Amino acid sequence: MKTRNHHIDALRGAAILCVLLLHFALAYGLKNSPLNILPSWLLRAAYQGNYGVTMFFVISGYLITSTSLHRWGSLARIDLAAFYLYRIARLLPALLLALSIIVLLGVLDVPYFANSDGGKDLPASYFLIAIASVLTFWHNVLMQSAGYFNYCLNVYWSLSVEEMFYLLLPLSCRILRRRHWIMLLCGAAIVAGPVYRSLHADNEIYFMYGYIACFDAIAIGCLTALLTQHWQAGARTGQVLRWAAGLALAALYVRGIGGHEVFGFSAIALASAAYIVGATAGQAASQARTGPLQWLGRHSYELYLFHIIVLAAMRNVVDKTGLGYAERLPWLALFLAATALAAALVARYVSEPANAAIRQRWRRGVTAAPARAGGSPGAAP
Repeated sequence: MKTRNHHIDALRGAAILCVLLLHFALAYGLKNSPLNILPSWLLRAAYQGNYGVTMFFVISGYLITSTSLHRWGSLARIDLAAFYLYRIARLLPALLLALSIIVLLGVLDVPYFANSDGGKDLPASYFLIAIASVLTFWHNVLMQSAGYFNYCLNVYWSLSVEEMFYLLLPLSCRILRRRHWIMLLCGAAIVAGPVYRSLHADNEIYFMYGYIACFDAIAIGCLTALLTQHWQAGARTGQVLRWAAGLALAALYVRGIGGHEVFGFSAIALASAAYIVGATAGQAASQARTGPLQWLGRHSYELYLFHIIVLAAMRNVVDKTGLGYAERLPWLALFLAATALAAALVARYVSEPANAAIRQRWRRGVTAAPARAGGSPGAAP
């Protein structure tokens, strides 16, 4: 089993924290609070949290590719059934719980859970289409036609992008087989991303949420995994890369890429990839460290799924106009704490046991099949 890399966990933790701050800032604002002591340019940076999603795409491309290389030795040898089973085991249990909560409260017409975002008043039956789109990898496409229609479900557009990547990666690798063809496909995605964004610059749902608009970041992550499979930087070089890439990401986060979205997202993706290259240097000697960012990184999926549910519930208690100056910062702290608690509970009692149970049952089935056929259990793949 591969050991977790605490540098990559930290990057993932920073990415999810950017997303959490963004959604709180959009819901309640940060300026009318004790945070006013901070420079205005730093407060504005909170609204750049969507860059964290691009960072996630790079991390996902890297981790899924590198894990597949570690598990099967070659992308051309990916076991399709095992790959999809592992993805289902990791993603589906927590997702089904989150969707159940959203649908239940939405059908009861609870504000911020119902299909009424963006001034729309869609029928409750529309939940069936929305849930089907999340589970079948085209929620972002639905949003391109319907716009913003459900406060909670809107954020799951990025999950559809990642799910489509999970669907296509093993199929593409089994078809192309050769490493250079796989790299060429990644290169094509990297070129197509900016072109697509330039053609849809007037519609953020298209240039931010479309498959092609996001696949370049994922492809950069895939190429990073292929690079580090055969070459890793030395410890000193890795440290320099991490610092340089981290500073570049911080500068992009603070400065923003407004007006430069075509290549701005590419810059964020490349800086994230450079950080990952640095993170893989001397990783065997650096696994023991942990901290708040690493914790956030390890629980980023649960945080992503449930933070919007926590925030929607909080908005039903107090809206933006009802939150006073002195209350805004404690409300932010409560949001972060409640989200962390929800993520920890879901991971502990849903995600981790369900993931382990599904994988164990799969392994028992794969091992038992040759035995029933008269073969040796040790011959199972």
